Amino acid sequence: MSRKPAKPAAKTPAAKSAKPVEVVGHTIERALEPLTSAVKRAADKTSRALDHGKPAAKAAPAKVDKAAMPVSPLAVPFPRMKPIRGVTLGTGRAGFYKHDREDLLVMSFPEGASCAGVFTRHAVGSAPVDWCKRQLEATKGEGVKALVVNAGCANSFTGRPGADAVRRVASAVGKRFDCRQRDVMVASTGVIGVLLDDAKITARLPEVEGRLEADGWGGAARAIMTTDTFPKGAYAEAKIDGVTVRIGGICKGSGMIAPDMATMLAFVVTDANISPRALQALVSLYTRNTFNAVTVDGDRSTNDTLLLFATGQSGAPKISRAGEHRLADFRDKLEAVLMNLAHQLVRDGEGATKFIKITVTGAQSAASARKIARSVADSPLVKTAFAGEDANWGRIVMAVGKADEPVDRDSLSVKFGPHWAAQDGLIAASYDEAKMSAYMKKAELEVTIDVGVGRASSTVWTCDLTKRYVEINGDYRS
Repeated sequence: MSRKPAKPAAKTPAAKSAKPVEVVGHTIERALEPLTSAVKRAADKTSRALDHGKPAAKAAPAKVDKAAMPVSPLAVPFPRMKPIRGVTLGTGRAGFYKHDREDLLVMSFPEGASCAGVFTRHAVGSAPVDWCKRQLEATKGEGVKALVVNAGCANSFTGRPGADAVRRVASAVGKRFDCRQRDVMVASTGVIGVLLDDAKITARLPEVEGRLEADGWGGAARAIMTTDTFPKGAYAEAKIDGVTVRIGGICKGSGMIAPDMATMLAFVVTDANISPRALQALVSLYTRNTFNAVTVDGDRSTNDTLLLFATGQSGAPKISRAGEHRLADFRDKLEAVLMNLAHQLVRDGEGATKFIKITVTGAQSAASARKIARSVADSPLVKTAFAGEDANWGRIVMAVGKADEPVDRDSLSVKFGPHWAAQDGLIAASYDEAKMSAYMKKAELEVTIDVGVGRASSTVWTCDLTKRYVEINGDYRS
């Protein structure tokens, strides 16, 4: 409700008859009033502090202790992962962090292993991304021997020196694993704009090589974490022509997550025998509705990388086509592993307290539905409403409209879980504030939006936006 401006106070007879010296005195008193109040507040604060036996001190901004951040309330336990035949993993501390933690991962693959990948389409891609793309193009994904990953330095926006650092790492690893440097994949995550000190990695290679083991998935997942609060992994088994094959993967990411293939890294390995061409078709296909369908804060990373490796050590027959009928069960299980990992990124969103599924139906096309869903999922106003457990469907409608996609305003409907908030362009007749408020207290929420112009649909997963996100990112480099 708007308020009318207050009328100036009428002059009293006393004010009219005040002597000049009194007027000056009152003027000075009014001018000093803010200072007097400030001094009084400071004195009161000191008095209260002394009452507690402590001198008053200026409060310092809270710093985020990255070595001991509380685990996300949406965290899931790390799965029991059987060794993937043919791959060994080792970790070590290169020293990219001030506190004591492992920040280096090396994976070793057998002769004949295949590799495929999808990468960020960010205009300022990183040196490791450039390296992997170039080598995969040169080798067609055949003969990969090793993967090296570091946390704590993204080596992005570092020009030619950054590219040279990657090459030196690949060269050093190639010498130790008796392979060409182009058979080494490299990935980095951390602060953008800082040149990678490759000597920190190469100095630790002998130690890490000695620690390679088949059952090191948990340590590998922890070594690549940045602001992550829990290690992320997924595992599944599938049948190919009657033979059991294993699929296992890890990923990292918590903020800067809106993949477009957040800093987001994912590495998935199978012991199936699949050609690089088929592997590439599969990873490109299933990324669309998994990693590309999640968002934490709408910020795309310069380093987003998903690499899929096949060791061929399971004993299953070689598959050369992604559409091969014998690959049906494997395709389903691979998609499930990627989806599981993608969801864990959202569950560990910086400061997240809500895991939210947003589905758009009735759209003109799948692409249109996806754009609308992303508009809702990325809206700070929508995300803060979720943080406050407020079913603010007006903000949902706002985010739908700003996507600039075809919608029918008079058919637009919004539902939170089983509860209708709006139907056919109006607040729902069945709207119940108490039921809606109770639903919004859940840790996992679903929102369904029908835009009324077609039959296409799309789903995106996101999280809420809390004060904790600001704290983490405000202190990221300090």
